[in-house]
Amino acid sequence: MDHVLRSTPGNVQWGLWDGRLKPVLRVASGDRVTIETLSGEPDDLPDPSLGYEVVPGHAEVLASAFRGPGPHLLTGPIHVEGAEPGDVLEVRVLNIELRCNWGWNLQVPTLGTLPEDFPEFRRIHIPLDRARNVARLPWGQELPLSPFFGNFGAAPPPAWGRLSSKEPRAFGGNMDNKELGAGSTLYFPVFVPGALFSAGDGHALQGDGEVCLTAIEAALTGTFEFHVRRDLRLTSPRAETASDWITMGFDEDLDDAAKAALRDMIALIREKSGISAQDAYTLCSIAADLRVTQLVDGNKGIHCVLAKSRMPRHV
Repeated sequence: MDHVLRSTPGNVQWGLWDGRLKPVLRVASGDRVTIETLSGEPDDLPDPSLGYEVVPGHAEVLASAFRGPGPHLLTGPIHVEGAEPGDVLEVRVLNIELRCNWGWNLQVPTLGTLPEDFPEFRRIHIPLDRARNVARLPWGQELPLSPFFGNFGAAPPPAWGRLSSKEPRAFGGNMDNKELGAGSTLYFPVFVPGALFSAGDGHALQGDGEVCLTAIEAALTGTFEFHVRRDLRLTSPRAETASDWITMGFDEDLDDAAKAALRDMIALIREKSGISAQDAYTLCSIAADLRVTQLVDGNKGIHCVLAKSRMPRHV
């Protein structure tokens, strides 16, 4: 069955993840949901007189939503029937579309990867040409767009309380992984009945690292298909694309994030192939890539990527 979840007041959470929230939509395993998302706090919105489109309902959501400790607008949560703690929620990203003709980029004193080098505040609005699928940067350069959702996942355990939307964690959240565009599939550990999936933080384009604090932030619409998996057991999110397997690690220390992503890739290789942990470790050293996902969200991110063509056959 197909559903649509609009980004209207009551359907959008501002700056928080919380496993105690009530769902705004209930769906069955196998259903597809088209989710509208918003991007930007009040000061991030551009002047419409300059030709920038205003997403319907954005101002109303900002005026009415409870403000949590983080900055992101997340549409949801969605209750997936049958999902129970210990299960895995498989989320297939079927389609992503831009909702407006602009995005924004931010630099903030004391934040980002090089705060000592860039102490000035800067916010810029970047025109997006949806027909040509390009962004036009202030210095005249055009770059092709590659949209994805930076912040999505299942809800955290209720005992964790209300969390900021800023940090990526075991349930997903602000992963900011540019590999997770249309055609990717995510696997999230389930911590609460119904999984309680939410999505937001649309990016029109981002480099690995997201070094200055944000990417080209933009309002997106995504279509997702949900499947409850009882044959899997995970403690952190995984992903796959048509060509690659991806594991992820999050930690304040980049070395520890790398260790987490690598350990999960070793576990994944063993599950898929049956080879020993030592052999899987060797394979990662000669065939897998550790990439810096982002450096700016409190918990830094590393993702480990192994081409499916390099996964050993099951022994």
